[in-house]
Amino acid sequence: MSAAAFPETLPAVLAGPILRRLEPQRLVLWLVGSRALEPVLRLTTAERNREFQLRGDACRILPLGQHAFVHLIDLKLDEPLPLDQEIAYDLLIDGLGIADWAPHLLYGHERLPAFVLRSRIDQLLHGSCRKPHHRAADGLLCADRLLAAGPTPEQRPALLMLTGDQVYADDVAGPMLRAIHQLIERLGLFGEQLEGAVVADSEALFRHPAGYYHRADLLPALESNESLRERFFGGARKPIFTSSNAENHLVTLAEVIAMYLLVWSPLPWALVDPEMPELDADKRARYQLEEQRLAGFREGLPGVARVLAHLPTLMIFDDHDITDDWNLSAQWELTAYGHPFSKRIIGNALLAYLLCQGWGNDPDAFDVLQDDLGQLCAERDAAGRLDSALLDALIDRLLSFNRWQYVLPSTPALVVLDTRTRRWRSEIDLKRPSGLLDWEALSELQQELLDHPSAIVVSPAPVFGVKLIETVQRIFSFFGHPLLVDAENWMAHRGAAQVILNIFRHSRTPGCYTILSGDVHYSFVYQVRIRHRRQGPTLWQVTSSGVKNEFPRRLLDLFDRLNRWLYAPRSPLNWFTQRRPMKVTPLTPEHSQAGERLWNSAGLGQVFFDEGGRPTRIYQLNADGREPTQFLEDRDEQAAERSVLSQH
Repeated sequence: MSAAAFPETLPAVLAGPILRRLEPQRLVLWLVGSRALEPVLRLTTAERNREFQLRGDACRILPLGQHAFVHLIDLKLDEPLPLDQEIAYDLLIDGLGIADWAPHLLYGHERLPAFVLRSRIDQLLHGSCRKPHHRAADGLLCADRLLAAGPTPEQRPALLMLTGDQVYADDVAGPMLRAIHQLIERLGLFGEQLEGAVVADSEALFRHPAGYYHRADLLPALESNESLRERFFGGARKPIFTSSNAENHLVTLAEVIAMYLLVWSPLPWALVDPEMPELDADKRARYQLEEQRLAGFREGLPGVARVLAHLPTLMIFDDHDITDDWNLSAQWELTAYGHPFSKRIIGNALLAYLLCQGWGNDPDAFDVLQDDLGQLCAERDAAGRLDSALLDALIDRLLSFNRWQYVLPSTPALVVLDTRTRRWRSEIDLKRPSGLLDWEALSELQQELLDHPSAIVVSPAPVFGVKLIETVQRIFSFFGHPLLVDAENWMAHRGAAQVILNIFRHSRTPGCYTILSGDVHYSFVYQVRIRHRRQGPTLWQVTSSGVKNEFPRRLLDLFDRLNRWLYAPRSPLNWFTQRRPMKVTPLTPEHSQAGERLWNSAGLGQVFFDEGGRPTRIYQLNADGREPTQFLEDRDEQAAERSVLSQH
């Protein structure tokens, strides 16, 4: 695409609107404009039409560049909106509605997008791990097809829950990084100085010969157990699962912001032309392959944007939103936060998460940061870059911030866990994996759950995972190599494991739990009961991963088969697991060929709940177009369970 082919003027809205936290008396929407906007929101119900001028606290605006302004619409309503009815909405920009400035957000003959506020969560969609250049199709388009079919208000999912790795800041394709840099220039996203780096500032980083596929070479080495390059950028291969692939790791805040725009909206792609930079032969071949895969990703972005404009969407980070193995162990933290450059990289990704994801989950939680955010965006140095002192001070606050988790006051209650920043560090060996929640956070979780009849808990990593894989991780951790196998599971830390299992067994916590998870790049469902307690809670571990990612197929088949052999119900190996007081029953994917329990297909999970908050039907919607895969109880297991109950 030649320069003349680019539009002369920028679109008023670059990304969004994305529906975030929606409640009868509060609507939260997110968008990015090319300038500060004064939007007008119109709501249309069967009973009346309402119009709202969005100013002040109802539309908070932060400039991130000369032509990039994040808008968080947070409208509080005096009168509640109706439940279980379609509510059409329009967002007027300069007097023009969505049909004028974003017609790709409309389905079929729709004149306006619409949402539904469900009286209870009787159905939801969930998923994690959306890597743009993965060969799999985009699972968010499963939701687009579902909504395009025209479901009634009662048939629509109550929400879309994204359970981690919405972006891969640490694994970026060459063509994507090229597009990011062009978008930064086109929008004038603010640069920054880089302390402790080989390059002095963001402009020098973009020009450096190592800027594409060799970014690890720009990192200094630290005198510690391992170099910062190895610890932070994962230069060592991890042969058990996958190899780290961080040659294009994002560094600056502008890079991460541009990434968000390019993965959530088709409009910024019209502003860039990612031509191949100078590369050697091997890298040219890789660039071309990634370019092909990104072409398919780009084609699906109008559908992705439609989904986000129609379904309330909640999010929580996992590691790749920031960097691989983020806060894996106390040693990792000491190394990564002990150098100003790596600390800045982590902080930039976390700040971008706040602006593009976290803010819309629970706006009130971030009020304490508003002054710091406003000052950072308003004050720049003589070269027009972000003020380094202000940016570093804000990053320090973010690294100690402890309100990333949140609770949705729904029926059943939705409790979303931050399993990344409130870790229970090992007191035995700094290299050992940290617990996913510390004692204080687990105590808060128990208080949130008290006296609820049922609850949906979002844990990015499964609480009940595949025993064989967890055993492999435990062995590598014992020998001091947790990084080689991504040893991040609930059972990796004895204290955290014991407390979370005790919470599930507590007499005043819910009678049934559904745990939604992602992270692992395959999908499975377990039903869990406490042994020898007829009145104990029933749990469902529902894992859907990834949205656009998959596990190496042959390796997963091997793990699945070995796990079924080694950890069969009567296997003595079960006595060596921390979950031995619990009976874990896998559900079987209906399309499995040979009794597989693990389903390896990119897509989205879909869960239906009864009035008591218990899952009744659980599906994986397959991104490749195959019919949905339902997870079914084993008939022999059901018969055995009924036999045991009848004897008592």
